[in-house]
Amino acid sequence: MRIGDKTNPIDYRPAEDRYDDMTYRRSGKSGILLPAISIGLWHNFGHIDRIENGRNILKKAFDLGITHFDLANNYGPPFGSAEENFGTIMKRDFLPYRDELFISSKAGYDMWPGPYGNFGSRKYLIASLDQSLQRMGLDYVDLFYHHRPDPDTPLEETMGALDQIVRQGKALYVGISNYPADETANAAAILKDLGTPCLIHQVKYSMFDREPEDKLLDTLEENGIGCITFSPLAQGMLTKKYVDGIPEDSRAGKNMTYLAKEQVEAKQPKIKALNDLAQKRGQELAQMALVWLLRDPRVTSVLIGASSPEQLAENVASLEQQAFSDEELQMIESILQ
Repeated sequence: MRIGDKTNPIDYRPAEDRYDDMTYRRSGKSGILLPAISIGLWHNFGHIDRIENGRNILKKAFDLGITHFDLANNYGPPFGSAEENFGTIMKRDFLPYRDELFISSKAGYDMWPGPYGNFGSRKYLIASLDQSLQRMGLDYVDLFYHHRPDPDTPLEETMGALDQIVRQGKALYVGISNYPADETANAAAILKDLGTPCLIHQVKYSMFDREPEDKLLDTLEENGIGCITFSPLAQGMLTKKYVDGIPEDSRAGKNMTYLAKEQVEAKQPKIKALNDLAQKRGQELAQMALVWLLRDPRVTSVLIGASSPEQLAENVASLEQQAFSDEELQMIESILQ
């Protein structure tokens, strides 16, 4: 099928100046540059969502210079549906620009019934990536992650599977996610010996979750591995949404499993104080929270979600003001303590 013919019309044309304003940062000691802000498809891209909205978000992202689209086998809901919808969008809008995109997926969480649909065995990881590629309509992904450590499968088997995936041509690079510092070092050593170095580590990191600062970031730097952060806005707590209370239609208001009302209530004094500081900087709280992560050169990219193109553009605009004064950083530390 030819791109752009009547059976597969492609009428999207990205902005010609899409690379002019985005900041790109090197991932560890690799040859890969990633946008300072990347787009994740964890929410808003499943079968329960409007695919046209997802299309518009991704087109806006690429227009703004975001080249990295991040998925996982279980994103949805239901599981697999974010990759299916992305495959539809890819075919409809992005095929001519495949070589300008850096597409990642992951496997490690529960995906299908039985003993082979979870964690980190060679069988699960390779089968899962085969399924992901079929759903997305791709020959390969640029990056494939092991999504979480497996307490029972030997690390050598899991890392060996990642190495095999690269040698099969199904991924160009591999990474890990949610690994503690000691397992990260061990995984990096195994991959290095196999000849397939670990490109990047995806970890939860925000003003409200600073665990990576305890050993992990140092370990990544020592091993030449990049870092990409997820949940940089702490599931929305680091936005203006919760400054004056908990809206009924918010995640906390709906009492969703990953953001309890009590969590937000406990953090509200800090949210208000951080919001006041952001306003003084001429930024929204979310914008300040994103560039606060990027103040550390060990952080390659910050992974954000978006429910609309407008929200995405507002968050990317945070890059217009990345500098912090020493006084501002001290104020943030005092608020967070």
